[in-house]
Amino acid sequence: MRSYRRPGRYEAGSQASAAERCHHGHGWTVFSYLISGMAAYGGIGWVIGHFTHISLLFPIGMLIGLAISVGWIIYRYGRPHELGNPPKGDDR
Repeated sequence: MRSYRRPGRYEAGSQASAAERCHHGHGWTVFSYLISGMAAYGGIGWVIGHFTHISLLFPIGMLIGLAISVGWIIYRYGRPHELGNPPKGDDR
């Protein structure tokens, strides 16, 4: 066990602002949305393709899952003005 404290970690009693806590871990969340969308719809495509003997449904299902995941990510994280971060400069 290490006895020193790591910088950048958040504790329950820390004085980190809400904006700092809000963005902590968003990258892993986006990555998991992409992987799970491809896995879920790729699996559905594989099952349907297995029973219909159409092997092309697996990659099509993965692409559809990726597209749905990207759409969900844009919907969820593509609205900075609603999350309390007003646009800067000419983006108003």
